[in-house]
Amino acid sequence: MSAFDDLMAFQRETEALAQIAGRLGWDQETMMPRGASAQRGEEMAAVEGVLHGRRVDPRIAGWLEMIDEGHLDDAGSAQLRHIRRSHARASKVPAALAARLARVTSEAQGIWAEAREADDFKAFAPTLSEVITLKREEGMALAAGADIYDAMLDDYEPGATGAELEAMFGALRPELTRLREAVRNAEAPPKLEGKFDESAQMKLTRQLAKTFGYDMSMGRVDKAVHPFSSGSGLDVRITTRTNETDPFNCFYSTIHEVGHACYEQGIDRAYLLTPLGAGVSMGVHESQSRIYENQLGRSRAFTGWLFGQMKDAFGDFGVADEDTFYRIVNRVSDGYIRTEADELQYNLHVLMRFDLERALMGGDLQVDDLEAAWNDRFKADFGYEVDKPSNGVLQDVHWSVGLFGYFPTYSLGNVYAGCLNEALRKDLPDLNSHLTAGDTSAATGWLRQNVQSHGGLYQPKDLIARATGTAPSEAPLLTYLTSKFGELYSL
Repeated sequence: MSAFDDLMAFQRETEALAQIAGRLGWDQETMMPRGASAQRGEEMAAVEGVLHGRRVDPRIAGWLEMIDEGHLDDAGSAQLRHIRRSHARASKVPAALAARLARVTSEAQGIWAEAREADDFKAFAPTLSEVITLKREEGMALAAGADIYDAMLDDYEPGATGAELEAMFGALRPELTRLREAVRNAEAPPKLEGKFDESAQMKLTRQLAKTFGYDMSMGRVDKAVHPFSSGSGLDVRITTRTNETDPFNCFYSTIHEVGHACYEQGIDRAYLLTPLGAGVSMGVHESQSRIYENQLGRSRAFTGWLFGQMKDAFGDFGVADEDTFYRIVNRVSDGYIRTEADELQYNLHVLMRFDLERALMGGDLQVDDLEAAWNDRFKADFGYEVDKPSNGVLQDVHWSVGLFGYFPTYSLGNVYAGCLNEALRKDLPDLNSHLTAGDTSAATGWLRQNVQSHGGLYQPKDLIARATGTAPSEAPLLTYLTSKFGELYSL
């Protein structure tokens, strides 16, 4: 075997172990007994220790030196790019720190959940301080004198910087707040009323998953507090949640997670259990979930079909016609929860978190002041007070598990989705006629061909540029939102 073959065989084992670690995380959110969190922390730390050891294995450097890249194809060169990057980053982080982070963040997740249930931020603050201290230590090791937050961001969006995103988000925020104010002063659509059987919701949500191309023979749909997607290749699982009075929470959480899952299921099988066998970045990943959920799932064409499916599932549920249903689905309303936010206001939730976590990592904001800072920023951006911590600073799991640098990829994903939607609509001018019939295959097929199948082959911004023919920009997203909500609210 060649050095490249030896390296890839070693890497496949590492990727397989990483999938096992991911399955432990999935189980912790879905099936694990509540009392098992301490032991699970030890298990996660043990697996992370093994993974870290493999990622810094000195044989990797030796194999990389022996490989003549001139004899590799584009995919082979891309594999090496990912392996070099992973090896370099892992080698900068001491094994003891990696294991301690895995243990502390696993335990912190349970502490956060209890504090959230009790609406007691002070109960979580000491643990969050410990997580931040460890993450800053990791960030300093990775940054090697450069910006700590950029080093963290690079874990989720390679090549992006905080300054670059600050400029992009700075262009988004004024227009979003202007449009939000205009909508709030306009006549609102009616609200959905009534109760919707939870078993019927789960039946329809599984149908929706299949409608958007999710292969249930290699996946499953379960319930969790926080919907998520887990896994890649031949085992990609999603979770959703139900609300007796809000079935859209279930349906659109599912469609969103199906976007993530279909990305992983759609990657070229030749890349299975290799660095190219997963989504290239969280921003690109989020572009898939958001375009599935919003530009496709909340479109006038698709909601017309969904209206009929809901009538079949729930009978007469008090909505007169498809147009009214479309307006209800896209209703802009006040709310605290990011994951439940309407399409127009969602990014304002993310931009707030981006600014706060940068301040935390930079030392400009202390944990003891975080709750007040959150509440002040929320009041400034949304115009009303946070009523309790579970609707505010405790609502998201991300900081408890150390995912600093993750939040901005949600809005970056929306930006990418805006770009992809513009290109997709140009290439598929008759798309609405398909969506009206509940057929998403033209759109999802376009996305699979132009984005999903490539896995990690291209750099994130290059992938979007190849798919759309132009560099990523916030302009298509703003044009889409202005047009859609201007029409909906007669602005």
